[in-house]
Amino acid sequence: MSHSLKIIFAGTAEFAKYHLHTLLLSHYNVVSVITRPDRPSGRGQKNSVSPVKQLAKESRIPILQPDSLDSQADQDIISAFNADIIVVVAYGLIFPQAILEIPRLGCINIHASLLPRWRGAAPIQRALCAGDSETGVSIIKMDSRLDTGDILHRASCPIHFSDTTATLYDRLANLGSLSLLTTLTELENNTYNLRTQDEKQASYAYKLSKAEARLNWSLSAVQLERRIRAFNPWPVSYFMIGDQCIKVWKASVIPSVSNRRPGEIIKAEKEGIQVLTADGILNIQELQLAGKNKMTVQAFLNSYHPWCTIGKMIA
Repeated sequence: MSHSLKIIFAGTAEFAKYHLHTLLLSHYNVVSVITRPDRPSGRGQKNSVSPVKQLAKESRIPILQPDSLDSQADQDIISAFNADIIVVVAYGLIFPQAILEIPRLGCINIHASLLPRWRGAAPIQRALCAGDSETGVSIIKMDSRLDTGDILHRASCPIHFSDTTATLYDRLANLGSLSLLTTLTELENNTYNLRTQDEKQASYAYKLSKAEARLNWSLSAVQLERRIRAFNPWPVSYFMIGDQCIKVWKASVIPSVSNRRPGEIIKAEKEGIQVLTADGILNIQELQLAGKNKMTVQAFLNSYHPWCTIGKMIA
């Protein structure tokens, strides 16, 4: 094909910004960017600009920020760019059928899981919580439902025992960006293969909530340690001592059999604060008090030792 593909890019989050950056460095022609409207955030509730909008502004690309994609006016604007394809990454709104039909090559979506596993909002976090040994990215030809389209490309990567959402996010963003260029080449040259998703294998990655980040000692130490990694960098796992909220950034698992109550501190030393769970001991290694920086357990014990008395129950 002689001309370079004209692409509309739809995305909002940091994960999407990686992919837009890759397209801007390629020979492809990004004619417009669609991103979510600016949202009030932080203490001052100032309007914050999405990472994708920031990059589009710097690159002088026309930006669209519709509240929804259902209006005829917005669909006409998108249509007028005469793009060959729309690339969607971590955008945050469902595409109606009318928009899916606008570009000649349709709309493709890059999703951070091995579809059909972990469709939905939090695929990286749910893979970690479940103890999956691998994850990856899937590029699908979009249909009008969520993450159900036929698969154009899949690339996998292992999940290491030390991985957090933050570390996987970076690896998958790089993997997704490379996969996107491969897929666009295949679409351009008509050398792609579509595979239908197996509905029997599908699972759903529900959105995270702050409430879910509270450590529940009636779970096993293995489950809690996975959650601590999954909820890093957000919303961050925590427990309460009195009215003090203590965030937990890092922990390990010590197998044990005990008839004491889950939630009891059974040891506090520089290697970790050991808390009994429903199955095994969670050894807390890095934590954070409200208004303070993250610290090792040794630093914590040096300054706040009375909190961590043996036999104390934490909530």
